[in-house]
Amino acid sequence: MKVGFVGLGRMGNPMARRLIGAGHDLVVSDTSADALQDLAAAGATPAASLAELGAKVDIVVLSLPTPAVVEAVALGSGGLAEAGVRIIVDLSTTGPTVTQSLATRLGEKGVTLIDAPVSGGISGAEAGSLTLMTSGPRKTYDEITPLLEPIGSKVFYLGETPGAGQLMKVINNTLCAASVIAAFEGLVVGAKAGLDTDTMLDVLNASSGQSFATSVKIPQCIADRSFPMRFTTELLDKDVRLCLGEAERLGVPMPVNRLVQQMLAMGMGAGHAQQDYANVIKLYEGWAGAEVGRRNGEEI
Repeated sequence: MKVGFVGLGRMGNPMARRLIGAGHDLVVSDTSADALQDLAAAGATPAASLAELGAKVDIVVLSLPTPAVVEAVALGSGGLAEAGVRIIVDLSTTGPTVTQSLATRLGEKGVTLIDAPVSGGISGAEAGSLTLMTSGPRKTYDEITPLLEPIGSKVFYLGETPGAGQLMKVINNTLCAASVIAAFEGLVVGAKAGLDTDTMLDVLNASSGQSFATSVKIPQCIADRSFPMRFTTELLDKDVRLCLGEAERLGVPMPVNRLVQQMLAMGMGAGHAQQDYANVIKLYEGWAGAEVGRRNGEEI
């Protein structure tokens, strides 16, 4: 398929490469000239503007950081709707309310929206093992499935209601945030008492305390004190706030997750907004006077 791809950041770049590797003909757009050059070297065709991109393709995939940017690209002056595209597939975490509004406004301009937010991080994007949560018209979903399969090993269709995929995504990320904050608290307690980090993780991952945090996030990002960039605290906070906003709209209380969002806000206030959210554990470590993990192979 010949398709456009807008947004070549940490997630967009590897997903676009997966599509090129699967044989799709990609026309790409990004505000970064370096990002465009990088994808051009991988076989994509750069577009100087959204209008130029829309003149070459009628299906466009988005991977963008915030709902405001998604709205601007889709419906802003010089955006994709004006460029005459037929289908927009939004891989971004845009939230259900904005997505429902976008679907309506795009539909009035003859553009169909499929929301397909992803989970699995940069490593999943590189491996093509992401989970995709999709919703929108079934006929359109069936048409664009060949674009989803190279990106995700698990593609879920949640129905025709716009924003259903987005709601599932923000619920997932909110539960992820809650489990990771809880794991930070527990592991710092253990570290303060002198428990070995690797042993704690082994026990948790063989027991009912196991989670993505204990099996993936902490072993890969904290146990060796590397804190690599995977997903910023600011973006995780955005996703939790989107979920809390939807819960409030539906009249569903989420008191535990409001506390989780407050911890993320404290992490951002401590200077970790643009750093990976693993750094939030440093708040607990500072309060406790103890650190989780190893440096140079030695327990801290």
